[in-house]
Amino acid sequence: MEKIDEVIYNENLHFEHRNWISELHFWKDELKTFNNRLSELVTRYTNAEVLKQLEHHQNQFALHKGIIDDLEETIEKHEARIAGQSKTGKEALDVSMAKNHIAFREKMQTQRNIYNDEKKAFFKFLGKYM
Repeated sequence: MEKIDEVIYNENLHFEHRNWISELHFWKDELKTFNNRLSELVTRYTNAEVLKQLEHHQNQFALHKGIIDDLEETIEKHEARIAGQSKTGKEALDVSMAKNHIAFREKMQTQRNIYNDEKKAFFKFLGKYM
């Protein structure tokens, strides 16, 4: 189990949450654009292999949208917990919340890597068929 030696302040967590929310909103906007591209391609191609790849990307984007929604919900819950703690006048976060935040930070990084890999695959696909 990871030992936390530093004091983690609610203000710092809030700042990181805001950055994550901005990043998640950006991903959502990108997914809208990517889905628009897929819609364009659906009208151009009838080849079964191309349509299979289109469907794959569409499914991946739907999956990412769901994950983004879940991540946003988790951040909102954490923010509510921070707000509740702030009302008590405590500036530092309790240990269990700090561990949850660190685990969530790792989850964000993992999702960032997965999302970037999917974007690369999609751009490669677009380069081939656009």
